Amino acid sequence: MYHETDQPPPQAPAAGSSDPAAPTPPPVDATGAPTPAGGAPGLAARFGALFEVVLCSDYPTQLAIAAGLALAGFQPFGANGLLQLPYVAALSIIDAVVLVGLILLLLRAHGERPRDVLLGSRAVGRELLLGIPLAAVALAIGVGLLLLIQWLVPSLHNVKVNPLEGLIRTPFDAALFGLVTLVAGGLREEIQRAFILHRFERYLGGPVIGIVVASIGFGAGHIVQGWDAVVTTATLGAFWGVVYLRRRSIAAPAVSHAGFDLVQIAQYVLFHH
Repeated sequence: MYHETDQPPPQAPAAGSSDPAAPTPPPVDATGAPTPAGGAPGLAARFGALFEVVLCSDYPTQLAIAAGLALAGFQPFGANGLLQLPYVAALSIIDAVVLVGLILLLLRAHGERPRDVLLGSRAVGRELLLGIPLAAVALAIGVGLLLLIQWLVPSLHNVKVNPLEGLIRTPFDAALFGLVTLVAGGLREEIQRAFILHRFERYLGGPVIGIVVASIGFGAGHIVQGWDAVVTTATLGAFWGVVYLRRRSIAAPAVSHAGFDLVQIAQYVLFHH
């Protein structure tokens, strides 16, 4: 029999109700690791993000793929000492597939939807169209900066002949090189840039630091073309990075980047062949 002095048995809280006495689980970051108060990422999450940025910086993957191609008997230079287009195309396309796949895998491992990070909520078609005038802006930046460097610091033009231009000897070479720039330039590099900026924004000090670091790395990847190319490509990388951060979509930067590269190839073919 139930008496007034008896205590009723404990009842589980109803769904949707809150129990102020119940312990609150600690906040977690995208990896599921506990974060300090205020939601700031913990040290482990920061180191994890830094490792992912380095892994997806293109240097580790290209070195590994180059080593694999060497073991298979493929060499970057021919008997004439010039770069071979088939080697550059194979390295670039394989690297693009590996790197994009790695980025998608890392995003999903963190519970992030690749579409949200790479395309955002804007209409893709409209963003693709926006990339066309932005290609003209990129060309203006590139040409203007090269002219300014030639005027103010001509010593930065330390490579007289761009080694990549020597890859184009026939119309087929131009078409193949154009395909490489579309896949490895316009698509892969913009996916890579968006991923790196996303990691910096969430874990590594914010988007401004991300822009600086990613742009320096992007420019350094073009050092074989000369210091003027390093400065110009770093600036263009910053431009495309800012567009991504403003639009939250790689569509416009990818079209702008691809358009910039294709115009350069077309210009070389028209005036040198």
